[in-house]
Amino acid sequence: MRAMLSPSSLSAPTAGSGWLHEAIARIEADYQRSADTHLIPLPLPAFASAGIDLYLKDESTHPTGSLKHRLARSLFLYALCNGWVREGSTIVEASSGSTAVSEAYFARLLGLPFVAVMPRSTSAEKIALIEFHGGRCHFVERAGDVYDAARAIAADTGGHYMDQFTYAERATDWRGNNNIAESMFTQMQRERHPVPRWIVVGAGTGGTSATIGRYVRYQRHATQVCVADPAGSVFSAYHRTGDATLTAPGSRIEGIGRPRVEPSFIRTLVDRMEEVADDDSVAAMRALSTLLGRRVGPSTGTNFVAMLRLAQEMRTQGQQGSILSLLCDAGERYLPTYHDDAWVQRCLGDCAAAHARLQALLA
Repeated sequence: MRAMLSPSSLSAPTAGSGWLHEAIARIEADYQRSADTHLIPLPLPAFASAGIDLYLKDESTHPTGSLKHRLARSLFLYALCNGWVREGSTIVEASSGSTAVSEAYFARLLGLPFVAVMPRSTSAEKIALIEFHGGRCHFVERAGDVYDAARAIAADTGGHYMDQFTYAERATDWRGNNNIAESMFTQMQRERHPVPRWIVVGAGTGGTSATIGRYVRYQRHATQVCVADPAGSVFSAYHRTGDATLTAPGSRIEGIGRPRVEPSFIRTLVDRMEEVADDDSVAAMRALSTLLGRRVGPSTGTNFVAMLRLAQEMRTQGQQGSILSLLCDAGERYLPTYHDDAWVQRCLGDCAAAHARLQALLA
């Protein structure tokens, strides 16, 4: 195995590199072909009559089906402009989820090999999506081994480890440049509460909460940022204590929550954490799927629980305003798991009490 290559040790393309310019142009053309994602008002009369409006920004309509399409695009542009990726580079990522699917898409767009490093327990559905976009999957036995394995593969191939957990919050221009926060506020301009009181997001890398948190401060909005954190994730404890050495068992809600404190999670940009039990996430996912007439994923359920808690609190305190969150991805990729009663009973347990809690929040 060759010696480890850091991004700075790679020979950067020259300023006039035809390949570099073509690579950036292809990614920008992909963005230009995309319409903005829709902002969906949720039909919740009990809150609307109290002057509280809830919205979901539907990120499932990206070409790779999730919010992570934005992240992957930003990570590729960041790495290209830094000179870390060149013609023929093997792209490596530590991810078994939506980020790997989206990065495989952009790697294929640029004609680059892509390797996703993931636990062997990863679902067959996610593996199939990564391979559909031309990626290759490398398996490790323990989830905590993905980081070192990804670095080793990048070194061995002379490629580049994208490292979403470090660079997610750095790769997006939080001042604007068509980021998700700017899009949210633009789409809200004609609503009765155009400046949201709360924006609710989950944390996988922490990049989205960092982007939105910086944007609302830079634009001097009164909006606060809430992170909905699933059971088993370390982020809530880190937010309380500031201890970056903390670890946790890891989340069972796919796509959000981490067993270790990731560099991209910036706790000072988060105003509030809401810890959400797994059964509450599933109950909310299913209730929201019924409300919208289409299936959503479990991380969207986690977000919805936090939204309802905030809305109930605002109503109790006589406050009015709007609450925004994200529809992270569609539920079709979770049909054999979170949308399957037998799987939920076997892996997460009985959700009857959670359904009752959710109905109380909706009342």
